[in-house]
Amino acid sequence: MRSRQSLQAGAQSGLTLSHLATRLLRRGVVYRRDDETFWYALLRQDAHVRDYFRTLNLQFKVNETEGFAFLRSRPDLADRHERRPEALIAKQPLSYRTSLILGLLRKRLAELDATEGAARLVMTLDDFVDMVRVYLPDTGNEPKQRKLVQRQVNRIRKMGFLRRMKASSPAGQETYEVERILVEFVTAEWLAELAAELARRVAEQSAAAGAEGE
Repeated sequence: MRSRQSLQAGAQSGLTLSHLATRLLRRGVVYRRDDETFWYALLRQDAHVRDYFRTLNLQFKVNETEGFAFLRSRPDLADRHERRPEALIAKQPLSYRTSLILGLLRKRLAELDATEGAARLVMTLDDFVDMVRVYLPDTGNEPKQRKLVQRQVNRIRKMGFLRRMKASSPAGQETYEVERILVEFVTAEWLAELAAELARRVAEQSAAAGAEGE
């Protein structure tokens, strides 16, 4: 939250609008936990930052409660027919597996908020594999399935929606925290479109299985 002391610290940081804009453009998203001096300088100049990025057809958004700020394309200029979240400005096509994992993570965050408030969502590779298993065809090749899921996890981390944690799980696996900025990008409309795609795939698989059984 903003306080007089924190905003004064931001004013004394010497960070100009140019410094703030450059880092935002390079990273797409910034977190309070990574650099509090930068964070409070950003809050102090938020009006100027918004005005600057508006000239670039970008939106500057701040979530002070969760401690992150990010850029995204202006919704009035974005293609409303794209069925994917904007991954921190960059427009990159998402595979079905990546979209599936993003949607399921968004659902888990909502469930966590409903039961435990502001708790963090931390997951291992085993957790990811178990989460998507029911939605993917059984290939009978567990190592290959894990490798494919790991590839999607790595991509989602690079998109800024997962943070690899320093501590590993008791079983020695890497652990990942789901960043709450995911909520800003995976909307209810996007989830509804994903659900429709899931239903379509299930119907196709059922039809194929019925044809094989004839």
